[in-house]
Amino acid sequence: MSPSASSATSWREVAPAPVILLSGPEEYLAMRSFEAVRTRMRELEPDVDTVRLDAAQYEAGALIVLGSPSLFGGTKVIEATGLSQMSDAFLQDALAYLIDPAPDVVLVMHHSGGTRGKKLLDQLKAGKATVVDCQPLKKDSEKIDFVSAEFRAARRRADPDAVRALVAAVGSNLSELAASCQQLISDTEGVLGAETVEKYFGGRIEATGFKVADAALAGRGGQALAMLRHALSTGADPVPLVAALAMKLRAVAKVYGVRGGSAQLAKELGMAPWQVDQARREAQRWTPEGLNYCIQVLAEADAQVKGEARDPVYAVERAVAAISLGGIR
Repeated sequence: MSPSASSATSWREVAPAPVILLSGPEEYLAMRSFEAVRTRMRELEPDVDTVRLDAAQYEAGALIVLGSPSLFGGTKVIEATGLSQMSDAFLQDALAYLIDPAPDVVLVMHHSGGTRGKKLLDQLKAGKATVVDCQPLKKDSEKIDFVSAEFRAARRRADPDAVRALVAAVGSNLSELAASCQQLISDTEGVLGAETVEKYFGGRIEATGFKVADAALAGRGGQALAMLRHALSTGADPVPLVAALAMKLRAVAKVYGVRGGSAQLAKELGMAPWQVDQARREAQRWTPEGLNYCIQVLAEADAQVKGEARDPVYAVERAVAAISLGGIR
């Protein structure tokens, strides 16, 4: 194999290359990237040999020895972890290796972050490596995309409401989110609906921020406040509750008064088409003045739940009530 030009790629699409850098602190994505390269190499070379190195405990010369051609030929995958605490010996050997990568070796390295080994990282990103992004998925839209892709990869259809409910139920831990997807894929059949997610994870989503936000945006104030109080009484953090309300209201503000097809607007606004359709339905009961007022109320609530008020519960309840009334004062 000849060295490839530097490129940024998704962990789902990473293909074997002479040198691959997994960049970012999300361990689960790094694990899946290692696994993807390993699997695709075995498809090409069933007898491929895989060896692992800990860059923090590395001893001089090991990489050079492992990268040397075998008397019996064959391709080798070298997986190096712990680059954020790499030893000086690993840094020097890796820099030397990049000058002339072994032709029958795939070197995959994970650097979780920090400045350790900056010279090596700069050289990798300058053109010697395929770079795979392993950053945490912080936005709800990113987690929704992650879950949707898990179902697509398994050739299973899932309703948008089911995907959103699963994200709301399981949270931001990607390994738990992936495991939940696999559980639903293996235990159910047909199109996955929100009611199935409720059946499996209902105890975790009885009063989440998204359900509170859905009820508030639909004008069901009593239901929204009841779910909010239940969530808070069972230990829910008011910060993500406000974040869910803000996400929903921002979506409404984005589509308010905007013309165009769902697909076109989704691309322009950074939303999924189903999110555009839902936000448009919810926008029908709003006025510009009501939207502006509720955005202001939410901004105040966000500051208050993050320490500017002694009673953050009141701040969230006020925001839910305002949204439920469509900003009418």
